[in-house]
Amino acid sequence: MSLGELTQVLRTVAPAGDSERVIVGPGGFDDAGAVRADDGSISLYTTDFFPPVVDDIAAYGAIAAANSISDIYAMGGIPKVVLNLAGFPEEWDESVTRPLFEAATAKVQEAGALWIGGHTVRASEPIFGFAVFGETDDQHLFTNRQAEPGDLLFLTKPLGVGSLTASVSRGEFDQAQVSIVERGMAYLNREAAAAGHAAGVKAATDITGFGLFGHAGNIARGSGVHLKLQAVALPLYDGAAELAAAGVFSGGSARNRKCLGDLVEIAADVPPWLGDLCFDAETSGGLLLAVKPERQDDFLGALPERHPVALIGEVLSGSAKVSLC
Repeated sequence: MSLGELTQVLRTVAPAGDSERVIVGPGGFDDAGAVRADDGSISLYTTDFFPPVVDDIAAYGAIAAANSISDIYAMGGIPKVVLNLAGFPEEWDESVTRPLFEAATAKVQEAGALWIGGHTVRASEPIFGFAVFGETDDQHLFTNRQAEPGDLLFLTKPLGVGSLTASVSRGEFDQAQVSIVERGMAYLNREAAAAGHAAGVKAATDITGFGLFGHAGNIARGSGVHLKLQAVALPLYDGAAELAAAGVFSGGSARNRKCLGDLVEIAADVPPWLGDLCFDAETSGGLLLAVKPERQDDFLGALPERHPVALIGEVLSGSAKVSLC
């Protein structure tokens, strides 16, 4: 479902009972639902599943788990409990599903969450993912609604997953490059979220199916600000630029461009392929965090050594939009 279609549908959907306990509901632009618990803490709820994006079945399991859990980190939370959601074709026997579940289990355990059940169905095409419950509090909650002019925009994983996974589906790929991307997709956003907490971040999102422009646009609309991105600062996976320049993208690029066109401005001197790449879907991408300039050293200092991070832009006042220049 495209971002535009989803937005139109959710505009008519109110939070359950319009409850005052609902902090973040389906009508906003955030990564997970947020509900005030009886003890005053904030419960976070999200779900995500998708078909295989890589050939390695174990990598698929780890990536699906990391991707599902990422929305909790993107809201400043700690994952607590997961439920599996899976659909398998008839021909997928134990030799396939066992390594899938083993890798996913290991990733859930790495995140410190409990896997307590799930549901599987027969499906013509495989799908795999999780519903995730997490917790946070008012001090640590991230939303798309609290970016302010002057904030600096940091991205914690490279871009270009869509192009590289599309090259796999075409059978035209560099295995070394794909292996790096697989590890990147399976890497938890836990440290990035913790660094955001150390710097007092209030606005963040993760870069996934709606691409950099789509998720940055959610912050722009949610906060009523202009996100100005610098083309030369965008980090890319090895091989992504060449594939994008050759027109290799996932199916999400055109859909995202169609529904985001009015929100996004691209300078004339930006290579067309780079604009296309920023529209393209990412899988289990990094966090995009709005950091106060005076707290950027706190943010960078809290990241583990060699953790990927790039300063890619800033937040400006003005009407909601994303610009790339």
